[in-house]
Amino acid sequence: MSRYRLYPTAEQVPVLDTHCAHERFLWNPCVEQQSYFTRGGVRPPGHAERNRQLTEARAAFDWLAAGSVNVQQQALRNFDQAMKNFFNGSHRKPDFRRRGQSDGFRVAGKDFRVGKLNRKWSQCWVPKVGWVKFRRTRDVPDGAKSYRIMRDRAGRWHVAFAVKPEPIEAPGTGEVVGVDRGVVITAALSAGKMLHCPTLTKREQAKLRKAQRRAARAPKGSGAKHAEYGKAAKLKVREADIRKDFVEEASTSLARRFDLIRFENLNIVSMTGSAAGTRDEPGKNVAQKTGLNRAVLAQGWGMLRARTEDK
Repeated sequence: MSRYRLYPTAEQVPVLDTHCAHERFLWNPCVEQQSYFTRGGVRPPGHAERNRQLTEARAAFDWLAAGSVNVQQQALRNFDQAMKNFFNGSHRKPDFRRRGQSDGFRVAGKDFRVGKLNRKWSQCWVPKVGWVKFRRTRDVPDGAKSYRIMRDRAGRWHVAFAVKPEPIEAPGTGEVVGVDRGVVITAALSAGKMLHCPTLTKREQAKLRKAQRRAARAPKGSGAKHAEYGKAAKLKVREADIRKDFVEEASTSLARRFDLIRFENLNIVSMTGSAAGTRDEPGKNVAQKTGLNRAVLAQGWGMLRARTEDK
């Protein structure tokens, strides 16, 4: 998936927010229906039935009818594809989406339009919005038939084109490498090289802790709490960007250097489980385990293995 930074105008942002809200409004009932009917032993509604329910909902709610029917129908298609991926074993089961965490919607079909403005800028078409500019840091991939407009926790908008990347050719030397993953050293290669995932600087970490402390002390629902959480979110997003950049560079290097790559077999989900326990049987050393979980997840172990396998 090729992602680019999107720069909507102040007038375009509220419409993008509305599209995101409509997708959540349609996605979450699909998740609820899937769970409810499956528990009852009844087959959940199919795509045609969900489209009929969408037609009824648009007739009942003016605010939903004012949105783009193409974006809303695409949300139902996205859920169908997510369920197929789950049954195929390639993805997790679709879950509920929350505002600020899963904001986005897909544009496909006749609305899929991309235009080039100049050497640095391009634009994509969004229903009910029009043309929105994005920074073309590299060429838009050929063969894309849809793109997803999404917003991260820091409030930045992005456009991502759904294309299957070409695999990186192996060197053909027959070299094999083992990858041992750790907290201090992100990845230790059997060839002798050590890979370290960078993180925020000490100054940025101090700013993050300061923003989190101020947010915790601010009155509930106040503007100060919202502002401090916004500062913390921007730093957390920057940390995630640094981690993703490291993973992409490291996985590409591994794919180009070795014919066979063996990763240490780790159950990351179990390793990063909570130690809080229950009310009747509370856990021990909960704070220490929380810190360890945070340190493990900051290394990007799973992402490194997944991206290396993709390439």
